[in-house]
Formats: sequence, structure tokens, C-alpha cells
Amino acid sequence: MTVAVDLRADVGIAPLLGADEPPAFAVDNAAGASPFLLVCDHAGKRLPRALGDIGVAATELERHIAWDIGAAGVTAQLAARLDAFAIAQTYSRLVVDCNRPLDSPTLIPLRSERTEVPGNADLSAAQRRQRIDEVFTPYHARIVAELDARRAAGRPTILVTVHSFTPSYLGVARPWHCGILYHRDTRLAHALLRLIRTQGEWVVGDNEPYSVSDASDYAIPVYGEQRGLAHVELEIRQDLIADAAGQAEWAERVAGWLIRAGATTGLTSAARRLPRGFVV
Repeated sequence: MTVAVDLRADVGIAPLLGADEPPAFAVDNAAGASPFLLVCDHAGKRLPRALGDIGVAATELERHIAWDIGAAGVTAQLAARLDAFAIAQTYSRLVVDCNRPLDSPTLIPLRSERTEVPGNADLSAAQRRQRIDEVFTPYHARIVAELDARRAAGRPTILVTVHSFTPSYLGVARPWHCGILYHRDTRLAHALLRLIRTQGEWVVGDNEPYSVSDASDYAIPVYGEQRGLAHVELEIRQDLIADAAGQAEWAERVAGWLIRAGATTGLTSAARRLPRGFVV
């Protein structure tokens, strides 16, 4: 393992991302016409070349500590099925976690589960700021620009954040197939929970295996609650969406849930926006 180390003074340090490296985010279906807006904060596992491997073995970078396995594929499939705008983060959450407040101790994690991250230790203020400026800020600026444009145009927005979780955590098995997460605003989340439970086919977590808070999350508190947008955070177990077939299957299932829950709560209008094959 090698950790790239910049021995120069903090003032005037070179850019974190090289000119030939991907930008901090990718947008899918930018002209999506439905009210749904999808964000995937932990879509990518890429590390900027300037950081080397941040002292973490390559096998560790394939694990959940680096990204939400399968979430990017589900998000892209959902964007197509819902005709929704979608944005996905390119770089690993080990570089900077784009679903954390800037003052969170896990914004740039020193340890994830049982894995130490040596390349994140002893960062100067300028190095921390660089990761925020080049990865966190552009990603969120694009989300803000989209939300502002939709508000100016009078377009309704339903925010859906897409994540995945491990089948077990620190040796403890997790029974849920998926989780519905929320904080203060329960409109869409509770409608989804009722719908999924009525089907009787899936074990669904109510704010499990995680819960949302101002201290631990960014997208739901900042974009959902502060803007008054209906919203939900979706968690899907990673073994169910580890391959393309699972991602397509779960995207179709979740799209149906979102459409039906939105319609029953009045958050979406009309079946005129329903993809072919869906009936409310």
C-alpha cells in the first residue's frame, strides 16, 4: 500500500483532482420530467490519483467502507423508470463523505468499521478544505442548482436518496431486505412502509438499519427538511443488488413503490407520469 504524501507547504498545493480525472459527480437523465429527484451520495469508489490508495488495501476498497455497493446501478435504473433527474457522487466516501455535515467527525473517516485509514490521519486544515472544495462542494452545488431551478420553474420535487447496506455489520446479521429512513417529515416514508408491509413479501426496516439525524446526515436535513420537500432515504441490502440483474429487479420494485406511495399521499399527481406497465 502506498499513501501519496504532499510535502509542500499548504499554501499553493496542487489540485486534488487531475485534469484527466472524472469530475466529482455524474448526472443521469438531466431532463427528467417527473417530480422525483434522485441522489446517490456513495455511488463511487474511486480515489483521486494524488491520494494514492490512502493506506487501504485494494480488497478493502471493494467493501462497503468505500462505497454503497449496487446503489449507483439502482439509481440509474430508477432514473430511467421514473423519468427522474439523478446525480451520483464519483469518489469514495473515504475521501470525503458527501452525506455528512461539514463538522461531522466522520466527514473524512480515520476508521471505518474495523479498517484504519492512514491516509486520512494528520491532515492539515488546507488538505481537509481541498477535499471539501473539490469533491463535496461541486457535488452539492449541482444539487442546489437543480433544486433552485425547479423551484423557480414551479416544478414539484420529491427527493429520494439511494443507499445500500451490508448483510451483516461487525458480525451481526441484518434481517431487513430494505430500509425506509426519515427524520421529522414522515409523509412519504410512512406511506412506503404501509405499502411494503401490506405486500407481506419483504422485511422492511423502519429507520433501520440506520436512522437520519442532523448530526449524521446531510441530504435529508438540508434538501428535504430545510426546503420543505417530500423525501425519503432508501436503503437496500447489498447482496440483493450486487449485480446488474438484482439492480434492475429492485429498481423496478422501488419505482412501483414510489409511484404508488406518492399517489396515495397526493404527493404525485396523476398517473400521467406513470411509466408504462405501472398502475396505481
